Amino acid sequence: MQISEAESAVMEVLWREHPLGAEDVVAALAQSRQWQEATIKTLLNRLLNKGAVAAEKEGRRYLYSPLLKREDWMLEESQGLLERMFGGRVAPLVAHFSQHRKLSRKDIAELRRLLEELDDERR
Repeated sequence: MQISEAESAVMEVLWREHPLGAEDVVAALAQSRQWQEATIKTLLNRLLNKGAVAAEKEGRRYLYSPLLKREDWMLEESQGLLERMFGGRVAPLVAHFSQHRKLSRKDIAELRRLLEELDDERR
């Protein structure tokens, strides 16, 4: 399922808390985005049409909840990035960030820890 950057901002709100009415989503995005209410309602409608969210009628309004799990979306997005940019391989991605000094000492330590854990699991 393809989710645009704008749609993903709406999804982030719903992944944090749901169900929410459109006015709640508008309020949650007011801090970080300068979008009009109509824009957010359009994004909610697009997500509804894509099957990423469900809407349940409550009185005169609809409450929105995510159907698409954040983990599933993240996996699809990250796999797409790896395929498009690095031939599906993780090592060239890490090398790219390393060459452009985008890895902090903390990042490197965390990568070492993850690699050790993977190595331990495969023994």
